[in-house]
Amino acid sequence: MKIYICGDSTAASYSQEEAPMVGWGQVLGEIIDVPVENRAMAGRSSKSYLAEGRLQKIETEIEPGDLLLIQFTHNDTSDLVWRHTDPWTSFLHCLSIYVDTARQNQAVPVLLTPICVRSWEGDVLQESHGVYPDAVRHLALERNVPLIDLYQESTQYLRKIGEEASRKLYMNVEKGIYPRYPDGQTDNTHTQRAGAEAWAGIVAEKLKALGLI
Repeated sequence: MKIYICGDSTAASYSQEEAPMVGWGQVLGEIIDVPVENRAMAGRSSKSYLAEGRLQKIETEIEPGDLLLIQFTHNDTSDLVWRHTDPWTSFLHCLSIYVDTARQNQAVPVLLTPICVRSWEGDVLQESHGVYPDAVRHLALERNVPLIDLYQESTQYLRKIGEEASRKLYMNVEKGIYPRYPDGQTDNTHTQRAGAEAWAGIVAEKLKALGLI
């Protein structure tokens, strides 16, 4: 069995030169005993990933019994026409193509909601992604697809540890530490290793609970 990951920058793998950014898909293979093919790519939505032929490439490789993890949303909300999807129409249509592709190749699709954006107002973590997580949940129920609700899990985790502790999970970088970010950076969408490990750990735990690995 292999696990293939389709997704965006929050799941993608990064080089040493891009440190300290790390996606959860980059870490997953380090903590489970199943080979992981991380095909997540930064900047892609469920639509643009398909348009570039990336799922078609996976289809030439995926085998019966493999898992296809499907996680989009961050770029589906974009105003750019070639990225944007509507949560209840084109988004569901695109996600269905991933589900059907896996099943037609006797692989197992797994839908994931996105990780939350770290957006605090005072001591209250704000909701992110609108109704897109609901759309993923709806499709999982409608098509009887295993679901990992990473949005809910990541939101609960951040609320538990609080604003300050959650800061180090994301790409909030002080200046003068990393060559890639000489002036520092504030980014509450992408993760450093601590965040990637937290989310990959949840994915691994849920895959085991679902009896998939």
